[in-house]
Amino acid sequence: MRVLADRARELWRRGREVQLLERSMAFAALFLVTLMPLLVVIAAASVTRGDGLAQWITDAMGLSGKGAAAVRELFAARGRTLSTTTAGSVAAVAVFGVSLMASVQGAFERIWDLPRGPWHSAARQAVGLAGLLGYILAAAWSGQPGRHSVWQPGLRIAVTLLGGVLVFWWLQRLLLASRVDWRLLLPGAVSVVVALVGLWFFSTLVLAPLLVANAVSYGTIGTVLVVVSWLVGVGYTIYGGALFGRVMVHPARDQDQEPA
Repeated sequence: MRVLADRARELWRRGREVQLLERSMAFAALFLVTLMPLLVVIAAASVTRGDGLAQWITDAMGLSGKGAAAVRELFAARGRTLSTTTAGSVAAVAVFGVSLMASVQGAFERIWDLPRGPWHSAARQAVGLAGLLGYILAAAWSGQPGRHSVWQPGLRIAVTLLGGVLVFWWLQRLLLASRVDWRLLLPGAVSVVVALVGLWFFSTLVLAPLLVANAVSYGTIGTVLVVVSWLVGVGYTIYGGALFGRVMVHPARDQDQEPA
């Protein structure tokens, strides 16, 4: 019990040092202005007209009924989306998307008490952005094959949960430039996915009814506010899960890192 209490205190102390809430709010803002436009364009180009992506978002937030309809309206692919989007604007959004990965990298480095990454960090951030997009699209696609079949939920759970562990395990290793051993990063990746599952339950119980009420009262703005709140929670689970894994494998900050 004393060991658990010591680690809980260390987790609380390190969370304040890392500034989890502030970093999570920055994550939500960057995700909204950099990654969401890319996802909307990809959804517009999809043969499913964005239904898979919209379904993934509503499932991730635990929405149904009016709440799901409000979110689908936000991310529905429009015929005009592609016609008004230029290659230059897509490239610009992609470049800005790297700033999201830079923010995530900075948080991971702070969690592991590492100095800023090497000069080629931008290349790693671009690869990390592509990997994160690929995971989101794979999770969205997993709801399409065999819809309404008995094995379809198993496929979706496997892609979302197992894929999530693999992606966040790999993402930490990539953004930290292989300066932390693979074995030390696995607990953090598992913790992130477990925390995301917890966020799903919280969203189902709290955010879903709030979204319906806000959509009725304030329209699209109300829906956006709830989605942004959910994104803050996503950032908190990613950073908090990584920090939890760090404290579990190295509870004391002054312990030396194992060689990569």
